[in-house]
Amino acid sequence: MLREVSLDEISANKLYDANDMAKVDCGGCIGCSACCRNMAHIILDPMDIHQLTSNLSKSFDDLLYKEIELNVFDGIILPDIRMVKTMDEQEVCPFLDKEGRCSIHDYRPGICRIFPLARMYTKDSFKYFIQDNECPHEPKIKIKVKKWIGVNDKRYDQFLIDWHNFVKDFRNSLSNPNNTERQQENIFMLKVFYLKSYDEDFFAGFYNRLSFVRRKLKL
Repeated sequence: MLREVSLDEISANKLYDANDMAKVDCGGCIGCSACCRNMAHIILDPMDIHQLTSNLSKSFDDLLYKEIELNVFDGIILPDIRMVKTMDEQEVCPFLDKEGRCSIHDYRPGICRIFPLARMYTKDSFKYFIQDNECPHEPKIKIKVKKWIGVNDKRYDQFLIDWHNFVKDFRNSLSNPNNTERQQENIFMLKVFYLKSYDEDFFAGFYNRLSFVRRKLKL
């Protein structure tokens, strides 16, 4: 989801690279699960869904309506985490266990993985920034950004850039079509990137599909 806000509205206006130190480490978040509660949207990219389906041994359809749901973001239908309402009227991530810990921590979605960091994209790269006042847990200590994120595959960053650019191009292509065309293209995109499992290497499979979808939709 694209956010049309200036950096100084949501952060201290400082940008970080993967090798920079940032004050985001909460020491394991002991006793705190605030970021797993009452969150607006945790949008899932194709790798997030691949990680969830592979590690939970569930299909996309198995996850749908219980752990994830489909919503419209900037005119595009995308999956996100389905928050569950508790007896005290909070909305809680379905993967939060009874002890208030993340049950999928090793393969949690990318948005969760970088929190309280977020990304600011250009066409060919991105940088990180700290979202002010989003994480209440204190104290925080400095940690190298790439260690905090914990993804060691060098292809991941390029995947994020290419997926971001595709979503942006896809959104722009939907500016004027009628509802039927928009729905058909959204369903096509969901089927190719999300519903069909990645039996091969994820990144190889993703780029094969990306090339196919761009040709098919003339992006």
